[in-house]
Amino acid sequence: MEDIDTKSKILRGAAELFVRYGIRSVSMDNIANHLGISKKTIYQYFKDKDEMVFSVTEMYVLRDREQLEEVANNAKNAVEELVGLSGCLRENFRDMNPSLLFDLQKYHHKAWNVWLAFKNQFIREQIERSIDQGKEEGYFRPELDTKILAIMRLETIQFPFDPILYPKNDYSLINVQTQIFDHFIHGLFTDKGRKLYEKHKKEISKKENTTI
Repeated sequence: MEDIDTKSKILRGAAELFVRYGIRSVSMDNIANHLGISKKTIYQYFKDKDEMVFSVTEMYVLRDREQLEEVANNAKNAVEELVGLSGCLRENFRDMNPSLLFDLQKYHHKAWNVWLAFKNQFIREQIERSIDQGKEEGYFRPELDTKILAIMRLETIQFPFDPILYPKNDYSLINVQTQIFDHFIHGLFTDKGRKLYEKHKKEISKKENTTI
């Protein structure tokens, strides 16, 4: 039990630093100092940084999968589901360093493939199902090509992390994601869907104002 607890503690500590500073700028020494343990202890559980990044990525993918499944199971309709999915992403990206996905892609290929599989399979299927459901419910336009738009949405989740397109000193990651989602979802709506979305936006705004 102690080994499992120690490994989980290391993973959580490493994840905190990766999210805050990006992956490349965080060393094993940084992680050891952050946790108040020796680097030797870390190497008892992870042979190198690449293995640690892989384990952290798996941990985050599992967490995100559970969150998105919960949103889908609790949503009353497709509009509520897509708003909920966007809210999950916005919350998870709130404190994330924009360089994280770039570092993952460039320096940690095994971990990058875990993210790609999650994005291109699980998230894509969820978006496709939600769009089809919205068309059946009358909230989304029936002539939409579900597969094309699902792929488009997937890529718009990822490209705000590109430091060339959106330098972090000039753009807030959360604001970019919010603007892109709002633009995307308005392209799906019938008049009925737009009215329901505006209602959800007002409810979310009230909740956010009361929790500040």
